[in-house]
Amino acid sequence: MTPDLVAELLRQLMKEALILSAPLLIATALLSFLLSLVQTLSSELSSGVSINSLSQNPVGAGQNVLLLNQIQQDDSFTQSSNLVTGQLQVADSALGSVVTNLTQAISLATSANNGTMNASDVKSVANQISGILNEVQSLANTSYQGQYIFAGGQTSTSPFTTSTATSPGVTTYNGDQGVNYLQSPNGQKIQLNMPGDQIFMGSGANGVFGALNSLVADYSSGTVNTNQAAKDTASLTTSLGYVSQQRVVIDNSMTQITAASNAVTNVQTQLTTAQTDLMQADIPTVSTQLSLSETQQAALEDVIAQLNSTSNSLFSKLPG
Repeated sequence: MTPDLVAELLRQLMKEALILSAPLLIATALLSFLLSLVQTLSSELSSGVSINSLSQNPVGAGQNVLLLNQIQQDDSFTQSSNLVTGQLQVADSALGSVVTNLTQAISLATSANNGTMNASDVKSVANQISGILNEVQSLANTSYQGQYIFAGGQTSTSPFTTSTATSPGVTTYNGDQGVNYLQSPNGQKIQLNMPGDQIFMGSGANGVFGALNSLVADYSSGTVNTNQAAKDTASLTTSLGYVSQQRVVIDNSMTQITAASNAVTNVQTQLTTAQTDLMQADIPTVSTQLSLSETQQAALEDVIAQLNSTSNSLFSKLPG
């Protein structure tokens, strides 16, 4: 075979090789895609999750992050609301007991003021009201999970102390005027506490402790100054009404928290459903897609093998 014939044969072989190489390159690229797809579908099928990486579905992954953040915020509010609801319930119960004690004190004072009791009975009333004062102070110093609930922001300080060095005795408030709030996910601010001086101190003798200390002094000697005792009894009655009003504030806060918690629970259910729908793989569909992709992969591998075989056969035509 002459050199010219050899050159011509090589040109023909190269032409055929170029014609065959394009399908081979395309088939190889398709096979790479199918291998990646089979791996992705297999991962979805085994994990049950449709998005396993950011690159797989950037938009879906971003939506999932936003949903998870909102769910976490709602979880945080739910945990906080459960905690403060317990605190408000304890505060409401304490104020309910205060109302009961003050009602009893008013009844005792009214009886002592009618002028029918002897000195011993009057002193007995003084002792009973003194006991009520101690009980009310104990209730005013109520704590919840180690924190005093009527101390304003000074939750580690026992808010009320009473000195009997003078007559009448003097009860001192050791807390501050701090008021705490809980903000719901929709921005609602809910009051969580009432500073103790607003509930129990009032203005001088018009406060709960001022009136109780005065009544103890009124009856301690066994002799009743009816005008003064009646005035102090009226002050305690006024204080009782004010305590009842402050209890309504606590009750309203509990109602608001319950409503906000119910709303958050409903939103959480919707968010969780949306997040599940976004992330959960459609198992039947994924199984079908995986089976189809594996079939296509096997067929493509056969095609590539045939293309490689054809390409190799070209070189067998070269002259020896």
